[in-house]
Amino acid sequence: KVLTGVDDLQQVKVLEMQVDTRENSLGNFGVYLPNLRELKLNNSLLVSVRDLGTTLSHLHILWMARCGLSDLDGISSCSSLKELYIAYNNISDLSQLTWLDHLEVLDLEGNDIEDINQMQYLGLCCKLSHLTVEGNLICLKPNAESAEEPDYNYRAEIKKLIPHLEYLDKIPASQT
Repeated sequence: KVLTGVDDLQQVKVLEMQVDTRENSLGNFGVYLPNLRELKLNNSLLVSVRDLGTTLSHLHILWMARCGLSDLDGISSCSSLKELYIAYNNISDLSQLTWLDHLEVLDLEGNDIEDINQMQYLGLCCKLSHLTVEGNLICLKPNAESAEEPDYNYRAEIKKLIPHLEYLDKIPASQT
């Protein structure tokens, strides 16, 4: 109530805060915020997405940039997400995102995605239209083991794996 400035937490639709879950879990704080649609946790310290609990199924937009996240286990409990901003973390495995049926916008800038095949998981997110991956190793080469190839074009490779994508790194995906 102190953070939101309102007594009736039913009214809260947007919340911005910084948290450190190394010492305290947030538990199932979503129970108290049934109408929360946007949650900004940028620059927090989150050990795991699981620390958000399992009661944010009504959330549409989630910001977790620069939170020290290394995996997305538990993101499936945010089943209504339309936009997910997780730039500048340590994420390399995108398999958990396949459960987000409504995902339209995904920002993965500056993470640890080293294998272009991770994009196959995003191909299963049938509503995904805007994707940002700049600052990941896959922009330079298809996987960590391969040498940099002058003919390699990450935009063309991603477009093959996610044919319904409209924008890649803020440029129309059709432009390779």
